[in-house]
Amino acid sequence: MPLILPVNNIHPKFGNNCFLADNATVVGQVIMGDDCSVWFNTVVRGDVNSIIIGNKVNIQDNAVIHCTYKKAATLIGNNVSIGHTAIVHGCTIHDNVLVGMGAIIMDHAVVHQNVLIGAGSIVLENSILESGFIYAGSPAKKIKELSAEEFKNTIDRIANNYVMYAEWFRKK
Repeated sequence: MPLILPVNNIHPKFGNNCFLADNATVVGQVIMGDDCSVWFNTVVRGDVNSIIIGNKVNIQDNAVIHCTYKKAATLIGNNVSIGHTAIVHGCTIHDNVLVGMGAIIMDHAVVHQNVLIGAGSIVLENSILESGFIYAGSPAKKIKELSAEEFKNTIDRIANNYVMYAEWFRKK
């Protein structure tokens, strides 16, 4: 059973059709939209600031979503996939974004819509990632424009697949 805890009497809130893996942790000021999934060993820790998550967001195994006390909330848009072991901290991620496995996004970074962040990339504090591009590296740099085909075959496909995967676990 997932660990869902209040912090200072503020309880997480979940939209419709959300899936939380048995060992996922969600605490404090977390508001999650519809059709979201929080996978195994993942922590969404809204203890020191708020975390607001849109619809159809999947937060994959071992990822950490956190924020900075009195300085940086975390905002995540719709149709976002956060890869295995990624760290999303005190930043803003707009709609239709794929955060690759092991990527790190630091405080006050802004990731605009339709962006793919490569695995292992580090998005530094206060970075602004423009819409429509693939970013990769440490620090993350613009690599190339994201084509319509790449968008459909990665960002859209993965977000849709995770809604399906969550259904497999609900049927157990």
